Amino acid sequence: MQVKVKWLSGLLVVLLVLGLSGCMAQQRRMKYIRSNTPTLFFHGGGSSYHAEEHMVQAAENAGVTTSVIRAMVSKTGRVKLVGTWQHGAINPIVEVNYADNRQLNFKRHGQWAKNVVIALQRRYHIRKFNMVGHSLGNISLIYYSLQNSNQSRLPKLQKQVDIAGHFAGLNFKRVPTSVRQPANLKLAADGKPNRMNATYRRMTGLRQTLPRRVQVLNLYGDIGGHTDGTVPNVSSLSLKYLVASRARSYTERRFTGQQARHSRLHDNPQVDRALIKFLWGRSSH
Repeated sequence: MQVKVKWLSGLLVVLLVLGLSGCMAQQRRMKYIRSNTPTLFFHGGGSSYHAEEHMVQAAENAGVTTSVIRAMVSKTGRVKLVGTWQHGAINPIVEVNYADNRQLNFKRHGQWAKNVVIALQRRYHIRKFNMVGHSLGNISLIYYSLQNSNQSRLPKLQKQVDIAGHFAGLNFKRVPTSVRQPANLKLAADGKPNRMNATYRRMTGLRQTLPRRVQVLNLYGDIGGHTDGTVPNVSSLSLKYLVASRARSYTERRFTGQQARHSRLHDNPQVDRALIKFLWGRSSH
């Protein structure tokens, strides 16, 4: 009899634990929207999709999605989708990987991003999508919209998260003049730089063409001295002038401490929480 009682007690404990686990998982899922809109992650210069994995894993751990695939982009821009997501997948994620990960012809970034979107459109018939970029990966976001805002047959960009962007230029001597950050760069209250290089001047076309439905979150690090250690904050904050006057919303978020370094922002738990809330939180809809 005692054995039976112990067995029943053990069974009840197991069922209770499973029930609580199920309730907690359900509560986590209820915090987020349930959409078939995919989110595309773009890595920085000299990097790969591995730099996106921490953010993607954070989204999976939070209960946002269980559907993750990869888009491998060759040096010629050819896209190969690795993995599949099932019909009706919730909040699917695409880790984009550029074989040519140091390309400074920004127009090619826009074309490669478009190639990824078209590949997803053909296979999954997507109608909307989100984009997340880190460092050089932000150029794919900017130039995709710059080059394709009048393409009515393409899926529609809904939200974008820009992390550690160098919109006003790269502060390295070896980069071409067209993408080098001008000396003594300062921003007006609306984010307009006092000096513009050729690529930023081209980006200002977004002020007339960015779709008004797009919501933008700009995340940047400040480890002291108004820099993330690689990109000065003025370059990251110059995004405001490009998009704020047309976007449905534009928000900036500053991070501090050693985890706010340029190369660590994509592994920063605070960044994870900010982008998860922005992209999939019910309160943001």
